[in-house]
Amino acid sequence: MIGNAFLLAIRQIWRNPLRSILTVLGIVIGVMAVITMVTVGNGASQAIREQIESFGNNQLMLRPGMRLGPGQTVGAPSFKMADAVALKQQIAGVLAVAPQTSVSRTIVANGRNWQTSIIGTDNNYFKIDNREIVEGRFFESGEMLAGSAVCVIGGTIQKELFGEGSEVIGRTIRTGGFSCRVIGLMKSKGTAAMGGDQDDLLVMPIQTVQRRILGNTRVGALLISVDLQSDRDRLREAVKSLMRERRSLSDGDDDNFQILDTAEIASKVASTTQIMTTLLAAVAAVSLLVGGIGIMNIMLVSVTERTREIGIRLAIGALEREVLLQFLIEALMLGCLGGILGVLFAVIASKGLAEMMGVPFLFNPGINVLAFTVSALTGVIFGYFPARRAAKLDPIEAVRHE
Repeated sequence: MIGNAFLLAIRQIWRNPLRSILTVLGIVIGVMAVITMVTVGNGASQAIREQIESFGNNQLMLRPGMRLGPGQTVGAPSFKMADAVALKQQIAGVLAVAPQTSVSRTIVANGRNWQTSIIGTDNNYFKIDNREIVEGRFFESGEMLAGSAVCVIGGTIQKELFGEGSEVIGRTIRTGGFSCRVIGLMKSKGTAAMGGDQDDLLVMPIQTVQRRILGNTRVGALLISVDLQSDRDRLREAVKSLMRERRSLSDGDDDNFQILDTAEIASKVASTTQIMTTLLAAVAAVSLLVGGIGIMNIMLVSVTERTREIGIRLAIGALEREVLLQFLIEALMLGCLGGILGVLFAVIASKGLAEMMGVPFLFNPGINVLAFTVSALTGVIFGYFPARRAAKLDPIEAVRHE
């Protein structure tokens, strides 16, 4: 009986191929949208997590100023070089501290110019920010103390000023009123998940930037490398207490600095992107509802068109449950057809979008199986009412139907 019902369903679908395709189009779009949103969303989440992890999950960053919005701290004082020394010496669990100051400037070399970010720091910066040197060397202690005109550049600077793959060690780059000698080339880190170019930077000794570019001894940020075995909450509180003391803040004063924790940021970003992915998938799932309504509509039309056929079957002894099963299987096959096409198109669309967005393509068997199962259930649920209507037809009235 079931085999015969499948054969009748296939024959009916094949008899009207265009109508069948248009019927399942809503299911195809719904399945495709759900899978694509979840797959691309997971890929974007993975890319962001990898980007944050590339900074190191053992990193804290201190910046002047505290809150955004009401009560924002205005004109918060910068840090001092002595603050970096105090953090390293007085807090257990702090492995290294890198003072940092940055400024955007136009640099010139080889007859070309380029707008980039100039960072003043020390050798601890390369360790804390997971920067590797592929050519040349880091700063020497004498160069740091003297504020020598030397620099380490990223791959984007090499490409824009000298040409990709060109020799850069020993070349000079001019910015403002002085020139610096290139002593190192950093390994490429690529484009950040948020869209920034991590290789578009020029690093100098912090004393060089302070004396020759800024004309002051301000420190814009402090990068801290912490021991992963230490109590993260206790360590942050210790950093906060020490900085409040060094910045002469009383008990009633708000903090005029902020502590950013890469591990905490990674956790929050992962949670936020997961919520957004779920929301987008839920919105896309509405298409499945539309597709189910389309199946119900076409099945009702099919029942009306085949009323005489149904009446003859009932008149010669077919049971109501057999007629019900026939139309349910037809609706099920339409739902499954939409699910299969939707999964295939979703894989193609997800891969294409992942490549366009520069995020990894993460094939998730679970969401594909779930979407297909939901499409099949949609066919059955929305096909039940037309099937029940066909099974309840009066044989005599159905045979007389024109």
